[in-house]
Amino acid sequence: MNVSPLVWIITCLVILGLFVFDFFAHVRTPHAPSFRESAFWSAVYIGIAIVFGLIVMSIWGTTFGGEYFAGYVTEKALSVDNLFVFVIIMSTFAVPREYQQKVLLIGIVMALVMRGIFIAVGAAAINTYSWVFYLFGAFLIFTAVKLVKDSGHEAEVEEKRESKIVTLIKRLLPTTEEYDGDKLITKIDGKRVVTPLLLALVVIGFTDVLFALDSIPAIYGLTQEPYLVFTANAFALMGLRQLYFLIGGLLERLVYLSYGLSLILAFIGVKLVLHALHENSLPFINGGEHVSVPEISTVMSLSVILGVLVVTTVASLLKTRNKSDDTPVHN
Repeated sequence: MNVSPLVWIITCLVILGLFVFDFFAHVRTPHAPSFRESAFWSAVYIGIAIVFGLIVMSIWGTTFGGEYFAGYVTEKALSVDNLFVFVIIMSTFAVPREYQQKVLLIGIVMALVMRGIFIAVGAAAINTYSWVFYLFGAFLIFTAVKLVKDSGHEAEVEEKRESKIVTLIKRLLPTTEEYDGDKLITKIDGKRVVTPLLLALVVIGFTDVLFALDSIPAIYGLTQEPYLVFTANAFALMGLRQLYFLIGGLLERLVYLSYGLSLILAFIGVKLVLHALHENSLPFINGGEHVSVPEISTVMSLSVILGVLVVTTVASLLKTRNKSDDTPVHN
């Protein structure tokens, strides 16, 4: 896949422009978005992602288009799981609903920047050392097992992590327990102090780093093209803020989502290991020669990912069908 520097620049400017538009159109003036607003803009950003995928298909072919869509669907699914953690963070810091948009948007931009760095590092490592696929595959399988182990205890795990981060910040910086509008830093008795809004933002930023450690190896299992990895991540993160408000009340009903994601990560982990064996250069495996193993196609990958997501979503909603849908989850 040949992507010129000009295409990279244009793509980055378009993505940056969308985030700037999002800030000035929706976030600059604090407010709690309505269901209609969240649904409309979620659909808009998903539509933009689909149109981009069709453009990839028309310019670079169906193979790369399929890789983009597989990556986008996987990253979007992982992002939905991340929303559950965001709900816990917002609840822990009692962030007023009208200020949550600002925290989410800044956190999403931070996540994209950090993922961009990880994508560049991953691409360099893959181009230099083919055995990196073994590490990525093993890490995803380990993550899949951990997801199953932690299923049902996500809140406890996240609260422990938050406690450690907040304790460290409070040791280094003066803080206050009171909000001052949507300010991240305010003044009390003439001294600058950190508000709970900034604490929530720092915790989300740190959590985004951990999310990236899972998502970047996962998408490199579906495509080795840095351009597709970056754009799939960018478009999956876009609209995540709106999706947070749109399906927040449904998150607690997706009881089998973690199991579905663990299956997807394990599947991609196996796919990476098979690819590593096919490209093998390690001397202690088959004498450094390539191992003749079947490779999983992009079509099969996309089919498995979509199938698992549909089954786990339907099973979750059936399991919790008697549970009230309008139970409030945001403060």
